[in-house]
Amino acid sequence: MNIDDAANLLKELGHPTRLRVYKQLVKSGKEGTPVGELQEKLGVPNSTLSHHLSALISVGLIRQHRVSRTLYCIPEYDLLNELMIFLTDECCVDEK
Repeated sequence: MNIDDAANLLKELGHPTRLRVYKQLVKSGKEGTPVGELQEKLGVPNSTLSHHLSALISVGLIRQHRVSRTLYCIPEYDLLNELMIFLTDECCVDEK
């Protein structure tokens, strides 16, 4: 991961509503959460939630998967792990 990719991910997570959405999805596990359930848990209007989900999808932090009529949002844990590694990769190298 390069600095521009990391900055882009952090920019999208920098919005309080998107961060709440992402945190809720990370809690849900690899099965994800149906959009309707996510909307209910967070109390975010549908159009607002859709806007924030689109932003998270655009940078690859989540993906969506349809099962019949239910649309699931699934966190991309690999990308989250890459971001965490990028942020901590050089931890304490300048420590004396």
